[in-house]
Amino acid sequence: MSSASPSYKGHRYPVEVIAHAVWLYFRFPLSFREVEEVMLERGVVVSHETVRRWCATFGQAYADGLRRRRPRSGDTWHLDEVFIKINGGLTYLWRAVDQDGTVLDVLLQSRRDKAAAGRFFRRLMQKTRAVPRVVVTDKLRSYGAAHREVMPSVEHRQSKYLNNRAENSHQPTRQRERAMKGFRSVGGAQRFLSAFSGISPHFQPRRHLMTASGHRAEMTVRFAIWDQITGAAAMPTAV
Repeated sequence: MSSASPSYKGHRYPVEVIAHAVWLYFRFPLSFREVEEVMLERGVVVSHETVRRWCATFGQAYADGLRRRRPRSGDTWHLDEVFIKINGGLTYLWRAVDQDGTVLDVLLQSRRDKAAAGRFFRRLMQKTRAVPRVVVTDKLRSYGAAHREVMPSVEHRQSKYLNNRAENSHQPTRQRERAMKGFRSVGGAQRFLSAFSGISPHFQPRRHLMTASGHRAEMTVRFAIWDQITGAAAMPTAV
């Protein structure tokens, strides 16, 4: 995979300004107008509509860059699905995490039947370029049917008690969904959640397992990686 940073051709703002605005939006529960206000306080005059375009243009590219820098995913996958309301209709959000809690992928689908589960299994293997040793799900029958068809050689554990890791991983999405007062379209929700699940966790190491100095050191490394994948590291420091 290419590790080249995104192209900023045609954008008049410096890379570090664009990257910072995108970081603010995906890292914190801020609206585009609130990001505009934060940037103004820091001396950067930019409209909320421009921030929206930056997030749409670069959010997924940044998330993909961070994913490429992650260690190989674990061999135990936890899958779960929850419903979210979009324009008054129910859509199912499918999510997979590994045993370390790293989000492997998210996918919005209108159903949670065998075909939907199978589609998510295939997408996961394609994106991770791996086959897990164990798949852990709840007792939804669609998982069992799709598992037997798509990855019959993989151990499948079904229990409502073993899948807390996947269920808990929905919490940041629920918090952001409330802050955004819901999603307006399936496509928009998929784009946001795909970028959000790649960017936000990068800046949230397991703080409770670290000392204060260890946490600062880890965050310094993570910000350096962010600068590398956005291209800000290659730019001269602004005065």
